[in-house]
Amino acid sequence: MKSATTRSTRGRRERLRAETTAEIRKVALELMASGGPDAITLRAIAREMGMTANAIYGYFATRDDLVTTLINDVYTSLAGAVDAAWDTAPAKNPADRIQAWAHAFRDWALANPEGFRLIYGDPVPGYRAPEGGAAPDAARRVCTGLAGLADAAWPHAEHLYAGSDFNWSDFDAGLLDKVRPAFPDLPPAAVALALRIWGHLHGLVSLEVYGHLHTQTISPDKLFREELTALVRSLGIAPRG
Repeated sequence: MKSATTRSTRGRRERLRAETTAEIRKVALELMASGGPDAITLRAIAREMGMTANAIYGYFATRDDLVTTLINDVYTSLAGAVDAAWDTAPAKNPADRIQAWAHAFRDWALANPEGFRLIYGDPVPGYRAPEGGAAPDAARRVCTGLAGLADAAWPHAEHLYAGSDFNWSDFDAGLLDKVRPAFPDLPPAAVALALRIWGHLHGLVSLEVYGHLHTQTISPDKLFREELTALVRSLGIAPRG
């Protein structure tokens, strides 16, 4: 049996390694915030942390390994935020659920602008994601979450898209692999609706995260709320309040 001293030593080393790994991730996002995606290098991180470059390689073998970890971290955080908002909103009220998901998306993005930019904005030059993507589970959760918005709205909005000529062949196979198993009854027109909803939400949030709205309005939150209200009404749903 291992002695208490040995177990304590191993536990301390594991704790210190976890703390250092977390700091590396934090510094990487800070560098991206100040210098853009190009600034994420292991040497720059080592310099900021007062470590040698070789020491950093003991935690991440390559820069791509670090970027993959960062993307998975922030994407999983986003998925958790929007999933929680959806789950806590009244299931029988589609307007509330759509608005809760949308507000959670915006709130997360404003609280994590570097993470938003990493997964939805500026690509890291030269980065090659692993096969299947950097965060396949989180990407699936967010994608099916968006499809869930369309699914909630579809009973109210279906008649508005009676003339839609979208077919399954109009969509990427990877998108359909995520959406169709989760919502087998949704037609192609509803998948297109999910993308339209995504365009509304992502467009305004991107403008805000990148600072473009702040030069145009002092009330971006009001703009977002009213856009959501208009979106819900356009889906044939009467928003509450």
